Order: sequence, then structure tokens, then C-alpha cells
Amino acid sequence: MKQFLLTLLLAILPFSVVPQDLKSPSEFLGYPLGTQFTRHHQVVDYYKYLAEKAPDRMQFLEYGKTNEGRLLFLAYLSSAENMGNLENIRTEHLRSMRGEGNASKVIVWLSYNVHGNESVGTEASMKTIHSLLKENSDYLKNTVVIIDPCLNPDGRDRYVNWYNQYKNTPYTVDPNSTEHHQGWWTGRSNHYMFDLNRDWAWLTQMESRQRLKVYNKWFPHVHVDFHEQGVDEPYYFAPAAEPYHEVITAFQRSFQIDIGKNHAKYFDAEGWFYFTKESFDLLYPSYGDTYPTYNGAIGMTYEQGGSGRAGLGIITQIGDTLTLKDRIVHHHTTGLSTVEISTKNAEKLITEFKKFFKSKKYKYKSYLLNGEKDKLNALAQLLDQHQIEYGSGKGGTARGFRFMTGKTGNIKNSEESMVVSTDQLKGTLVKVLFEPSTKLSDSLTYDITAWSLPYAYGLDALASETKIEANTDNPWRMDPPKEKSVAKDNYAYVAQWKHMKDARFLAELLQEKIRVRYAKKPFATNGKKYERGSLIITKGDNANNANFNTLLTEIANKHHITLETTDTGFVESGKDFGSEYVRMVPKVKVAMLSGEPTSTLRFGEIWHFFERQLGYPITIIDTSYLESVDLSGYDVLILPGGDGYTDFADVKKLQRLKKWVSNGGRLIAMGGAIQGLAVENGFGLKQREAPMDSMENLFPYEETVREQLRKEIRGAIFKAKVDPTHPLAFGYDDIYFTLKQESYAYEYLDSGSVVYLEQGAQVPVAGFAGIEAQKKLNRTLVFGVEAHGQGKVVYLVDNPLFRGFWENGKLFMANALFMLE
Repeated sequence: MKQFLLTLLLAILPFSVVPQDLKSPSEFLGYPLGTQFTRHHQVVDYYKYLAEKAPDRMQFLEYGKTNEGRLLFLAYLSSAENMGNLENIRTEHLRSMRGEGNASKVIVWLSYNVHGNESVGTEASMKTIHSLLKENSDYLKNTVVIIDPCLNPDGRDRYVNWYNQYKNTPYTVDPNSTEHHQGWWTGRSNHYMFDLNRDWAWLTQMESRQRLKVYNKWFPHVHVDFHEQGVDEPYYFAPAAEPYHEVITAFQRSFQIDIGKNHAKYFDAEGWFYFTKESFDLLYPSYGDTYPTYNGAIGMTYEQGGSGRAGLGIITQIGDTLTLKDRIVHHHTTGLSTVEISTKNAEKLITEFKKFFKSKKYKYKSYLLNGEKDKLNALAQLLDQHQIEYGSGKGGTARGFRFMTGKTGNIKNSEESMVVSTDQLKGTLVKVLFEPSTKLSDSLTYDITAWSLPYAYGLDALASETKIEANTDNPWRMDPPKEKSVAKDNYAYVAQWKHMKDARFLAELLQEKIRVRYAKKPFATNGKKYERGSLIITKGDNANNANFNTLLTEIANKHHITLETTDTGFVESGKDFGSEYVRMVPKVKVAMLSGEPTSTLRFGEIWHFFERQLGYPITIIDTSYLESVDLSGYDVLILPGGDGYTDFADVKKLQRLKKWVSNGGRLIAMGGAIQGLAVENGFGLKQREAPMDSMENLFPYEETVREQLRKEIRGAIFKAKVDPTHPLAFGYDDIYFTLKQESYAYEYLDSGSVVYLEQGAQVPVAGFAGIEAQKKLNRTLVFGVEAHGQGKVVYLVDNPLFRGFWENGKLFMANALFMLE
């Protein structure tokens, strides 16, 4: 009997004693949680410690690294029995998406600190996982919890290091203190200043791509994205505000209410303030709440008051002191409450999740897309990452809504066409990403209101109300480069200019000191036609480059470039290779402004474009020392968008810029930067004034915000006209769909209006634009080039690099760099 009791005691010992032996975050770190910020390596150490001490109930998974080399990782936790059966739980859960299997466990995913300076998230994650492994371990009997403690370690460490550098000791709660005022580059963004909470769908950033690979292995029932908001706001949790996208199911809506009520129970008991159903909607598909929602989850954002201003403690507007400890407790409470209610409703969540993936009666059953092979391949790569199925056409024609015309019509269905159907597991996501125009239940939204991928990728697309059958092959896929030697005795080699792939090829050639020309007129040689912008690489131009053929071969193969050869510069039609219309591509030296008044987001898009998309060097010059820089050493200067350029570009600075341009410089002004140039004594561009009939009308005070919407554009798509004969538009057809985020409006240039809205084009083809904003947009400039002395000013009123996902706009930037003399 004694031996039996001893055996029994040993058997239960790990479950009764080990949880009590787990150190709390405070015990492990050596300071009370909330009294200082924890650096990322310390967070990693704590999670590894927990995995080592409780291996039967927790797993530590490294899923990648950031641009700056910091670890991205997840923690899986559940009961010992579940963890021993984790892979089977996962596979049964995935089978439930197809209406199969015997899923019995609910999956809850908690994501923290996607914005680095919303720094409480990671701290709260440590307290939450400790509680789940100890006093709240009962929640794990029928639940698998996945915790991502920090989606943005680079941004968070940037904030933590900045705060530790500037804070008082002891910390100061006075909101005027420096420790509550971050500089131009805050910790919010990642290394390239991208907002990772706008990148779930577009996957332009390495953190997003690595995370999605793991997310697609689980597809949780519930996903929470933990955030912070302004210091004077209390706490926000579900249910979300309108607009909800129409694909969101009745259950997804109602369970948000259930979760919100569960949170409210705990907040009410403590007397904490909170709000729901305001500000944070469920529409834009690239958030950490909407993307999971469109993949079957109950996706939610929780917002704690504080953000980067709060530090360790701050006095709020009403005189209360908000501390980091307070913020931790609030996020800890909603985290546990989320797991609790999910555990209690496991069967319902599993059943409704299975229903979500059943076939749905969406209006459009298929999307047919035609276009350049490179563009279709770029789209295919994005779809692959989202596990969206697609195929090639089977011939004939298809009828439906044509994106290009906005009307019902026919387009060719060939073996080169791409077909994407909503009749698939990811059908809801397909609808959201491809639909021509998103239905808005409310125009007061938190972000852009249009993003349709056919417009973003510049494809001739059709939305069909009947399913279009497709082959399963992929004729656009670029297989690994096959080594093709470039013959040594040809007069010249010719490459097309149609896609960013071609721009990357050119950028590397220039850096390897290979001289390249481009054609300003269409031409034909060896029976093949070439459009404006085509690249011409001659043996004569590179006679002094001993490695010419080897380098050209390697670079062409690397970028999947097909080089056509010719034995003569005498063309069959067009201009011969020695003509003044065949110009040398300059190896330009490029600089870009950083710091105030540029926007970090707009700056980051350009920085990322040069380093990760184009592969071309760029010099960053901060505005704080701009006046001491000799600009004559640069061919191109880029002014990223931002607010405040009208104050920045004073008479002295303007005159200096004008002189530099007049002497041959090229100024590329984007978005808000143009405001500082289109002024008296500036350059030639003129702002469009609001029509006289747009004078202010009286309206009730409570309608102020909605009345302001009449003047705003919330990320809408407009159909613009293009002059494809202008070098800025080489590689484009005569139509371009532009994404507008601002209501800036400028008159046509006297000469050099390259992309513009025609008469009647002020109404968006998709998305929301207020009526007063529309009145200003009729016959206005989108992109243009103004000659000034020996130089040029390039105006990019709309942002062709927006969030890195507006794929069809990127060649405009390449043209602005390389195709303008």
C-alpha cells in the first residue's frame, strides 16, 4: 500500500508542484514587472525558461528573424495531454475547415506589440502566459493558446532604448517631460518604418511573411491584436465599430459582443473605464483583426490607453496617473478573459468555424485576369503566400463586370489568363481582396476603403457571376534561372521595359558599370517590336569592360531577363541605335530627405523600395543638416510626403532648391511635399482652389466629424489618363488606376502632365471620396514633370509606392530615376 501511494504521488507531482515552481516575470527578471521596460532578449530568455521548466505544457518555436536580426517566436501552451497530442489537434482542426475530422479543441492566438512603442503588450504577455501555466491552467484543458509576445521586436527595442536614454530617475509623470515625447522616428514601425499592422494582406515585410507561414498552419478560432491608443483614452475592446465588411458572419458579430460583455464584467468589478463600438472598424483587410476575421476567426483589436507617450507613468488630461503597471493589468485581464470565454464556448466556436468555410453565395464566382506575364507572376506569388488557389484559362471569352471600363463586357479567356474563384477554402478572402468595390455600411472609416488587387497590379480583369473553369497549371511561374550564355559577337542585346523585374535588372547593370541605353521611340529589329523604354546594351558601349559578357549573362539569368540579340544598329522601323532618340541611361546618384517634415511611413516606403525592391543605393540626408550639404554632388533628390512642408520650404530653402534644379538637378516631390513647392515664388505647379459653391454651410456640432468627410478621401481608386509617350510613363498603357489617400488637387502643367484625371473622372471607381473633395479633382494632375532650367521637377501627387503593395505604380518611380534626362 505504501509503495502504491508513493508511486501515485510521483505520478501527480509534476502537475501539482512544477506550476508552483515557475518563476513569475518579476522573479525571473529581477525587478517588479512594470517598473521598467524589458528588452527583447530578456523576453526571449523568459519564454525559453518557461519552456524548459514546463516542457509538458509549453513549446517555444522560433519562426524567423527581423531585419535587424532579432528573434521572432511563438509560445504554444495547453494541458499536458493536449501538448502530447498537439500535431493531431492541429491536423484535425485544419480538416474541420473542409467539413471533416473531429476537432474538439479551440485555438486562441494572442498577438502583442505589432507597434513597437505600444510597449505594454510584451510586458503583459509575460504575465498572461505565467497565469495560464499556473492559476488559470484549467482554461487549457480544451484550449490551445498561441502567444506571439512581440511581432515587432526592432520597433519595440528602438522605443525601449530611447526611453531608457531619455527618462528621468525616478521617472517623471509630467506630460511635458522629454521622456513623453518621442522624436521623428518612433518605435511604432519596423526597421523600414512600415506599419506592420497594415501589412497582413500585402506581405511586403519579412516579419509579416514569416508570421503568415505559421499562421496558415493553425488558423485560430480567435485572434486578438493587442494595441495602445492615446494616453487620455481608457480601454477599447470588442465589439468593433461600423463599417463591418459584409462577409463577416452573424456569429462573428455576435461572439464579439459575448467577448466584450465578459471583459466588461471584470472591468466593472474594478471600476475601470472602457468603450466599445467606436473608432476601430472591421473593413480594411490588412489589419491584425480583419485578416484573421476573413479567414474564419473572431478577430479583434484591444486598445489600452498609453502608447509611446505614457512611459512608466504619466498624468492624464483629467489628472489621473496612468502607470505601466496599470496598463499591464488591463491587457492581462482581457487576455485571460478571452481565453476563458473561448474555453467555455469551445463547441460553438468549433462548429461555427467549420460553417465559415462552407460554400457561399457571393455575387462574383470567379475573377479572370489578363496582363503581362511578369505582373501575373507577381500576383501569383502573393496568392501562394495566402494559400489562395488559382489556375489558367481554358480558352474562349468570358462575360462579366470589366474592371477597366466599369461596365459589363467580354474579355479573352486564354491559356495565359489567370482564373481565381471564390469557390475554394479561401473564398471569402478572395472576395475581399478582388471585389471591384467594397460595400460601405459607414463612410467614417479608420483606413483606406479600396484596395482591389486587379487595380493594384495593373491587370485587365473581369468579375464573373458564373464560375469560370480553369486548368491547374501556372504558365506565369518563373522557374529558377537557367544559365544562358550571352554570345560575345553580337552588336547589341535588347530587353523589354515593362515591369519592376526589368528595373531591378537595369539597376544591377548600372552598379556593375555596364553601360545601357534606352529607346525613346518604338522600334523593330529582327522581326520583333520593342516599345518605348526598351533597354539596349551594346558591345561598343562596353568595349572597355573585360567582364562584360560574363556579368551580363549572370545578371540577366538572375533577374529572369530574356535578352534578344541583333547584329546591327540599323533597325527595321523606328530610330537606329545611334539616334538622338536612343539615350544613355545615367548612373544617377540619389539622395532623399529624412526627418521633419517628412512622414516616417512615406520615407520608409521609398527606403524599402530602393533597398529591397529595386536594389539601388540611396543617400539619406536629414533635414536638420540639409543646409550644410552640397547638393551638387547628387543628381536626384527625393522629398517624401509629409505634413508641414509649407513651413519647411521657406524662401531661402526654395531658392536654393530652385537653383540646384536649374543647374541640372532632378527633384522628385511626393504627396504632401508638393505643398511646399506649389507656392508663390515656388515652381510652376498651381494648387486647385475649392469651387465657390463649396462654401461652408452651418451644421449641428455633433455632425462636425461627418461633415469633414465631405472634404476627405479615404483611400479611393480613380481612373486616370496616361501619356505613354512621355519617359515618365514608359512601360505603361494609356490608363492607370491610381490610389488617392489625400484630397490634394493641382492644375495641369502647361507642359508635362503625364498622368491626370480627365473631365468627369473625379468620381472614384472604388472607395470613398467626399463630395467636396470630388469637386476639386476634376481635370487635375496625378503625375507630371516640369522643366526648370537644365533640370526637372517630378510631381507624384498620389503615392505610387503606397505601403509597398500598389504594384502597378512602382515603374513610375523607376522611370523618374532612369528615364528622364
